[in-house]
Parts: sequence; structure tokens; C-alpha cells
Amino acid sequence: QVQLVESGGGLVQPGGSLKLSCVNSAQSFHALDYYSVGWFRQAPGKEREAVAGVGHSDSGTYYADSVKGRCTISRDGTKDTVTLQMDNLNVEDAGTYFCAIAGPSAYLTMARQGPAAFHSWGQGTQVIVSS
Repeated sequence: QVQLVESGGGLVQPGGSLKLSCVNSAQSFHALDYYSVGWFRQAPGKEREAVAGVGHSDSGTYYADSVKGRCTISRDGTKDTVTLQMDNLNVEDAGTYFCAIAGPSAYLTMARQGPAAFHSWGQGTQVIVSS
């Protein structure tokens, strides 16, 4: 069974960068490369929203319009890890960031269904954007 652990959050000034990591900490039957992996964020009082996703074996990617051109999702198969590089951060990017998995092509559902298809959520890592 996959167990996801997020890290890399913190306090950053507007315009700054962060690199978030999502690691599978369990000895699971399938490595993360088998699944779609999504990054989601949730601000206080708001619903969890999709930020970026990657399909199995890097079959494709999804980015929310709000982060296109500023974020890059990538896999490191040797470390069973998916990272989210975030650049030019602004205050609207603040929140708790979670990663989760879904079926191999489920990243295609993120635009319309957000987190609905995803499971095995990590505990989250907090991103604060403030001057």
C-alpha cells in the first residue's frame, strides 16, 4: 500500500521559489510510476483544488491555469518521488499542499473533477507566501 509523505514547504517571499517533494515511504506493490500523481492545495476556508498532475510513466501532465508557466511537476523513479517546482510564487499560492495517487490516466480528470479520483493522501506540507 502506498504511503505518501510531502515535504519542502515553508515561508517564502512573493516572487520566490519552492520545491515540494512527494515520496512513497512504503514498500508497495506498485511504484509511484504506475499511478497518476497529483498535487493539490487547500487554503483556510476553501476547498481543496488541483494544482498539477502527472500520468503514469510520464504519459502526460496537467497544470491548473493559475500555475501554468510557473510550476513544473516531475518524477524521480529511482527515488519513487514526484516533485513540484514552484517559481514566482504569489500570495494566492499559499496553503497546505497535498499529494495523492489515482489510476494511471486519472490525471486527465483533474481539470473537471479536481481531487475526486485521488486517494492515499499524504499529511500535507504548508506553503506561506509573505513579505
